[in-house]
Amino acid sequence: MSAYILRRLLLMVPTILGIMLVSFVIVQFAPGGPVERVIAQLQGTDVGATARIGGGGGGDFSGGPKGGQGGEAGSSTYRGAQGLDPAFIKQLEAQYGFDKPAPERFLKMIGDYATFDFGKSYFRDVPVLQLIGEKLPVSISLGLWMLVLSYAISIPLGIAKAMRDGSRFDVWTSAVVIVGYAIPSFLFAILLIVLFAGGSFWQFFPLRGLTSENWAQLSLAGKLADYLWHLVLPITAMALGAFATSTLLTKNSFMDEIRKQYVLTARMKGLSERRVLYGHVFRNAMLIVIAGFPGAFISAFFAGSLLIETIFSLDGLGLLSFESIVNRDYPVVFATLYIFSLLGLVVNLVSDLTYTWVDPRIDFETREI
Repeated sequence: MSAYILRRLLLMVPTILGIMLVSFVIVQFAPGGPVERVIAQLQGTDVGATARIGGGGGGDFSGGPKGGQGGEAGSSTYRGAQGLDPAFIKQLEAQYGFDKPAPERFLKMIGDYATFDFGKSYFRDVPVLQLIGEKLPVSISLGLWMLVLSYAISIPLGIAKAMRDGSRFDVWTSAVVIVGYAIPSFLFAILLIVLFAGGSFWQFFPLRGLTSENWAQLSLAGKLADYLWHLVLPITAMALGAFATSTLLTKNSFMDEIRKQYVLTARMKGLSERRVLYGHVFRNAMLIVIAGFPGAFISAFFAGSLLIETIFSLDGLGLLSFESIVNRDYPVVFATLYIFSLLGLVVNLVSDLTYTWVDPRIDFETREI
C-alpha cells in the first residue's frame, strides 16, 4: 500500500501542473486584465461587480500621470488607454508582473505556489492566504453541515427504501427526492426567505450572516444556538437536492447486495435480518457511496454555495472566487484553483484508502495506474 500511496502522490505533481498550465493559458487569451481594469477605473468606465482598487502591490494610481505629461498612449495595446502616459502604463505592467514574458511568469508562479507563497491580492492589498482564511469559516460552516445533513438523511433513507422496494413508502419518497433534486437551491432559498425570514409572512429566522450583532455578549450555549439558528435557512436550501443522488445510490447498491447468494446463505443459517443487513450487506453496499464522497465533499465546500452566499449575505469562498474572476484578481483566482485542486486530489486518495478499510478484499497495491 505504501508504494501505491507514493505513486499517487507523485502523480499529483504533473496533474497540478497540467491544471495550472491550462488555466494560465486560458487567462492569457481572455479579454481584459488587471491593467485594463485599473485603466477603466481611472477613465471612469469600469462596470465590474466589485471595484476595490487602491492597494494591489502598494500603489494607488487614482492620481497617476495623465495625458499631456509625456504624450498620449497612442501605441498602447490596452483599450481605453488614450490620454494616459505610456510610462504610467509601463509602471502598471511592472506592478502586476506583466512586464515579463508569460512563460517566465508561469514558472515563477509555480515556484512560489510550491512553497505556498500566493502573494497579495491585486486590489485588496491583503495576502491571499489571509483573505482565504477570512472567508473559510463561512464555507466550512455551509459545506460541513450540508454534507453531514445530506449523508445523515440519504443513507438511512436509501436503506429503508431498499428494504421496502415497491411499497408506497418507496414510491412517495422517490417522488419527494426527485422533486427536491429538480428545484434549484437558489429558488428554494428565495422561497424560504419569503416564508420565514420576513419576506411576506413570518420572520422566524435571521437573513444575514452567521451570527447576530450581539454574538460576543452571548453565553457559550447562546453563541452555539445563535450560530445554528443562522444556518437553518441556507443549509436547508443547499441540502434540498444534495441527498437525492446518494439516496438512490444507497438504495440500488443495497438491493444489488440483498439479491446475492451470500445473503441467502446467511438467512438460511438463521441470522436475524438486522445481522444480515448491517453485518454483511452494509459493508459491501456502502462502497459505491464512498466512491461518490470526494465529489460530494468538494462540491459541498466550494462548488454549490455562490448563489446561497449571495442570497443570504454570507461572505465565503464561493463569493470570493466569483468576485476575483470578475475583477481579474489573478493571485486570488490561481491560488484558490491551486488549493481546491490539491485538496481534491488528496481527498480522492483518502477515498481510495477508505475503500481498503471498508473492504479488505480490495488491494490497490496490485493495480497498475
